[in-house]
Amino acid sequence: MRTLILNAGYEPLAVVSFKRALILVLNDKATIVERDEGHPVWTSSGSWDRPSVILLTRYVRLPRSRVSPVSRRGVLRRDDHRCCYCGKTANTIDHVLPRSRGGRDTWDNLVACCLRCNNQKSNQTPAEMGWGMLYRPAVPHGAVWVVRGAESPQSQWDEYLARAA
Repeated sequence: MRTLILNAGYEPLAVVSFKRALILVLNDKATIVERDEGHPVWTSSGSWDRPSVILLTRYVRLPRSRVSPVSRRGVLRRDDHRCCYCGKTANTIDHVLPRSRGGRDTWDNLVACCLRCNNQKSNQTPAEMGWGMLYRPAVPHGAVWVVRGAESPQSQWDEYLARAA
């Protein structure tokens, strides 16, 4: 079970284990906003509510720019592990404009790509190969990209993650 952490402005910050969240609550650094009613935490001294959403007692300022940094893992996740050129399962990434021609490591220039297409494309652009792209690469957005760890959100988090989008 995981727990969503909110700052004092009710903005989602991150997702942590329920154990970490319970420690924050017990140390008076957070309060429980939503509980997982059916699954209390049992200890030798009694039982505690299992937190699903907690609110930090002190305000934590969010950085102005919440753009996700570019990473291989992020590109594959954004493109759902599907090759941009043929649609098969992708396990590598490709620069649309090759690095040797000035292509940068940006969300707009990187796509998920299968090994076969990546080797065939080599040091060329898709246009030079006569290939089309199944989707246009772009900077990811939405709560899943802004809040670290929110890839598989729980239904209790919907109201709070909507604020991050």
